[in-house]
Amino acid sequence: MKSIPVRQAVGSVLCHDITRIIPGEFKGRAFKRGHVIREEDVPVLLDLGKEHIYVFNLTEGLVHEDDAALRIARAASGPGLMLGQPCEGRINFHAAHDGLLKIRTDALREVNSVEQVVLATIHTNQRVVRGRAVAGTRVVPLVIDIESIETVEAICREHAPLIEVRPFRRLGVGIVTTGSEVYHGRIKDKFGPVLRRKFGELGCTVIEQMFVPDKVEMTVEAIRALLTMGAELIAVTGGMSVDPDDQTPAGIRAAGGQVVTYGAPTFPGAMFMLATIGDVPVVGLPGCVMYAGASIFDLVVPRIVAGESIEREDIVALGHGGYCAGCAECRYPVCGFGKGG
Repeated sequence: MKSIPVRQAVGSVLCHDITRIIPGEFKGRAFKRGHVIREEDVPVLLDLGKEHIYVFNLTEGLVHEDDAALRIARAASGPGLMLGQPCEGRINFHAAHDGLLKIRTDALREVNSVEQVVLATIHTNQRVVRGRAVAGTRVVPLVIDIESIETVEAICREHAPLIEVRPFRRLGVGIVTTGSEVYHGRIKDKFGPVLRRKFGELGCTVIEQMFVPDKVEMTVEAIRALLTMGAELIAVTGGMSVDPDDQTPAGIRAAGGQVVTYGAPTFPGAMFMLATIGDVPVVGLPGCVMYAGASIFDLVVPRIVAGESIEREDIVALGHGGYCAGCAECRYPVCGFGKGG
């Protein structure tokens, strides 16, 4: 690589993008890799602080930053992703469809341990919509040795897919709303509309909502009736506290539920229950799901809908980041709630 004064560079070909930054107004590419420098470009380059440009012959064993970024991006990307074009040496990853973002954080750490390689992502296990930018990659120098890129590719092969967007399954959901006050019409049900909206955002359909008083045997009957109707996921709402009248956990167990967890290290959502009846997940949802901007529902249910089998260890891991700051205006998922991993 050799340096050439800009005033002597007319007719030379740029081997990298040159960035223009106007604070508060613009940051982007002023000159593209491959641009042939003209007389009128010289004062512009000088204004950008470029008194010299660099020219090199790409010898064997070296990879240009654009090609390196493309190779890393292709190696790291799995199903459900779209790759952008190299710009200023960087390539961005975008969600190709709505779904659950999954990132192998252990492999991500390995990739970033390779000298002069950068791969940055948003947090794993969150719902993303089509087109959302979820990651970006580049190398630090203008050229990098091919061994470094091959090391990254090997890591990605071993842990494939390193980054993916899993589509949501279109599940039929059954809801059991417990509570004598709702069952007898003393208060209006407010849980159902919230769950219909939340499940609808995940591409699911509520096939039936059943109302029962705080009686174990009636909760059992409702759960079994929903299973007979073909419910692929069951949500039981209310009755999750330690109040003696709250019988939802006992009802889920009595219906045959194999409990994965009762309790989650999250606020809001500590009284959450997850169980399975056969291969059907059953979630016991505490009252906070009805009114909180973000809760345990948003951390766990999208993963279930995406086909993930949730174990107790997954719930335990939510403790780091599981405390909602209670902002005056909820901005979830643009916050740290549930993102401790």
